[in-house]
Amino acid sequence: MDKPRISIEEFGKIEVKIGTVKNAERIPETDKLLCLIVDFNEEEVRQIVSGIAAYVPEPESLIGRQLAFVTNLEPRTIRGFESNGMLFAVGEGDSFSFLIPDRNVPPGTSAH
Repeated sequence: MDKPRISIEEFGKIEVKIGTVKNAERIPETDKLLCLIVDFNEEEVRQIVSGIAAYVPEPESLIGRQLAFVTNLEPRTIRGFESNGMLFAVGEGDSFSFLIPDRNVPPGTSAH
């Protein structure tokens, strides 16, 4: 086990929701970062910065896809871009994969 065990109460603090990517583009002057605009069926779409450029050679291929995100993190500024969430993915290199629903769900649907 790589990380310490947490209680079910601690785990319950993590909010994972499905979002629909509305726009995706590289952040200039970086090798790893993409800026995603994601719909969670909230008043406004969210901007989320993610270090996945190495796995997504064509960022526009993400537009319209439904992906899992951690949505209750404190906002963080990365290279001058505010990020309001974190993409939830697994693996690296050849094993990198997005966590996706097996069918379309409404944006903002919570994982449980």
